[in-house]
Amino acid sequence: MTNLPAEAYAIIEGRHSDPFHYLGPHKENDRTVVRAFLPDAVKVDAIDDHGATTPLERVHDSGLFVGPLANGSTKYQLRAKFGDSVVDLEDPYRFPPLLTDFDLYLLGEGTDQRIYDKLGAHQRVIDGIAGVAFVVLAPNAKRVSVVGDFNFWDSRRHPMRVRGAGYWELFVPGATAGNHYKFDIIGPHGQVPLKSDPFAFSAEVRPSTASIVLDETKVPLPRPAPEGINALGKPMSIYEVHLGSWRRKGDNEWLSYRDLAETLPQYAKDLGFTHIEFLPVNEHPFDGSWGYQPTGMYAPTSRFGSPEDFAALIDACHAEGLAVLLDWVPGHFPDDPHGLGQFDGTALYEHANPLQGRHMDWGTLIYNYGRTEVVNFLVSNALFWMDRYNIDGLRVDAVASMLYLDYSRAEGAWIPNKYGGRENIEAIEFLRRFNREVFGKFPNATTAAEESTSWPQVSRPVEFGGLGFGYKWNMGWMHDTLNYISKDPIYRKYQHNDILFGLQYAFSENFILPLSHDEVVHGKRSLLGRMPGDDWQRFANLRAYYAFMFGHPGKKLMFMGCEFAQEREWNHDHSLDWHLLEQDKHAGIHSLIRDLNTLYRDTPALHELDCDPAGFEWMVTDDAGNNVFAWLRKGNAPREQCLIVVNFSPNVYRDYRVRVPFTGKWREVLNSDAGIYGGSNVGNSGEVTAVGLVPELSLTLPPLAAIFLRPEA
Repeated sequence: MTNLPAEAYAIIEGRHSDPFHYLGPHKENDRTVVRAFLPDAVKVDAIDDHGATTPLERVHDSGLFVGPLANGSTKYQLRAKFGDSVVDLEDPYRFPPLLTDFDLYLLGEGTDQRIYDKLGAHQRVIDGIAGVAFVVLAPNAKRVSVVGDFNFWDSRRHPMRVRGAGYWELFVPGATAGNHYKFDIIGPHGQVPLKSDPFAFSAEVRPSTASIVLDETKVPLPRPAPEGINALGKPMSIYEVHLGSWRRKGDNEWLSYRDLAETLPQYAKDLGFTHIEFLPVNEHPFDGSWGYQPTGMYAPTSRFGSPEDFAALIDACHAEGLAVLLDWVPGHFPDDPHGLGQFDGTALYEHANPLQGRHMDWGTLIYNYGRTEVVNFLVSNALFWMDRYNIDGLRVDAVASMLYLDYSRAEGAWIPNKYGGRENIEAIEFLRRFNREVFGKFPNATTAAEESTSWPQVSRPVEFGGLGFGYKWNMGWMHDTLNYISKDPIYRKYQHNDILFGLQYAFSENFILPLSHDEVVHGKRSLLGRMPGDDWQRFANLRAYYAFMFGHPGKKLMFMGCEFAQEREWNHDHSLDWHLLEQDKHAGIHSLIRDLNTLYRDTPALHELDCDPAGFEWMVTDDAGNNVFAWLRKGNAPREQCLIVVNFSPNVYRDYRVRVPFTGKWREVLNSDAGIYGGSNVGNSGEVTAVGLVPELSLTLPPLAAIFLRPEA
């Protein structure tokens, strides 16, 4: 056996940090010498581009071979014998670098917003040879190897080279779409658990965790949604869906993306929704997280099919005229061993200090927004979903947890910012940059913040000091109004301000009124389960509350199952209780939601000025004793108005006087007490006439109900 240099043993032992320095072709004394490490090979020949064959000397029993090329060429193939098998293969260590110097400059600067085109696994043809280009960030690693189906998961076979500030790369000839892979990393303190690819476009179904090479050419770009569908002046009624539990089939099996494409878009369109919002679709290991603890930010979860199947679902939604929003989680990530935590043996994506880098409530890790590579990873991810799948918007989860350094932390258990304050300056700048990039590159898209505090100007432009979101969830409205409606009507007069208070700040942001998944879990009961009274009153209360919501300023959001008054809490492991639609009282709620959506869409006064105080005027605010409220909604045209009167008591009020701006006939365009919805059919016989110098309507107010009236043109 030949005496070998130290770096040869580093190759053999799988710990060389720069394999290209030793392996592959090298000019030595005016000849080209090839070194190849092929574990378990007994014989290797090098065949140059002229067809000349040169046996390589086996200089170590582990499979290290060395020898000159006959014609001095740097293009060659290897012919290796493993036992009785002979295999022709390409040498990964003869190919040029994957990242250009300009790529590395942009990556270091953090200005390449399509880094998913560079990092991860991409099928490439280089020098006429097909394979897969792998690139991963691991700046503190001592050695990184890509392992997978193509190399027996042997970290010695494909060590990578490092470029720039820690970008490891390797072109693996012969690797192809469908191959499973991970990264084997030696960190500064030793071996790191096998890591999934942070930029993987596809992944195994849990509990398996390997990344999968995707043939990106087979994922068609879904058709776009209608132009302007997210605009402030357009109707926005969002159906929020957890894909794994909307419906089930067979033995409680998930519907696939393709199954959902055949049913969900048509269902949402029939009910009059304009948007569908999916709980996070990013790959995640634990079903019970509902996707809110993602490990694969660039991969639609494999639970329901392939990325191609996911694209088909988006296309089907757009074909029905529905926009698609995704819940997006840039605030934290789980510490599963195969994920982002301690990725290269150090705190790469998270803060090293647990006072900054660990979320106390959820046991998760918090991104380090002060690191260029992390911000680039997240901003590029946001753009990825719009670029590759034509997604129409992102609802950003748990924004408050990002904005405050002391979020859910005891005194002394957090680190102030450089000014001594509690605001997370780096996270604020990240959110602003995220919104600038989204609206700059995809002006038809939008963003929405789940932000539960009174942080100012969440949905105001960055250039005016805002965070730049398109919309903000109105968590205060949701909390106050659900508190009101859950009370027995005899006590509601004491909670009267729960309804009024929301209008004091209703136009300070571009609000979405959310009745989300968080309101029907964890012992809160379903929405129907919160309603007081006997069975008839519970359904009447819910109908009145839904009608109140659709008449209130702000865009609308409703979680699946609420549209037919599911009785039990949502359970992510089971289908919704679709059999309830066989009962008239549940079918009545279903019909009401369809008609409310239709009225909302077809009535400009109910949506054109949703986010503008000019679109709202109180008519009755002081009738706490009778639990009655009345207000006008207004559109851009002078006579485009709609009067909403809500009676949150079980009493019928006759000759109830409400001032209006116009004399003449006002048509009752919706009454939540109508018999078709399960109500008592008390109302105004379809129309009522306003008379007097100060025009006034004499109304019959049905019990626990809302009525909508419009002036005749």
